[in-house]
Amino acid sequence: QVQLVESGGGLVQAGGSLRLSCAASGRTFSGYAMRWFRQAPGKELEYVAGITGSGGNIYYGDSVKGRFTISRDNAKNTVYLQMNRLKFEDKAVYYCNIRFGIATGSDRIGSWGQGTQVTVAS
Repeated sequence: QVQLVESGGGLVQAGGSLRLSCAASGRTFSGYAMRWFRQAPGKELEYVAGITGSGGNIYYGDSVKGRFTISRDNAKNTVYLQMNRLKFEDKAVYYCNIRFGIATGSDRIGSWGQGTQVTVAS
């Protein structure tokens, strides 16, 4: 059973930056796609970004394109989400997801981390 542990959330001023990390254990990490989702209070789960096992394909949700960057280090079994130019509306709980196959946001299957809170002060 895979375990995912997110870290790096916190409080930041609008326009600032944060980097989230998600460490995976219990599975051959490089063979799986990694994705980030987020959920704001009262809103549905939203796809943020995804990266395939090799890192060769990367996808972003429309609301974060040009501001967020997803990357992975397979030697460290870790995926990152660099978030720049943060906006108030980026405030949410961010979840890490691992699944076999595609890295797009077309489904919600796979295993999930416990989430990390990101708060952006306007």
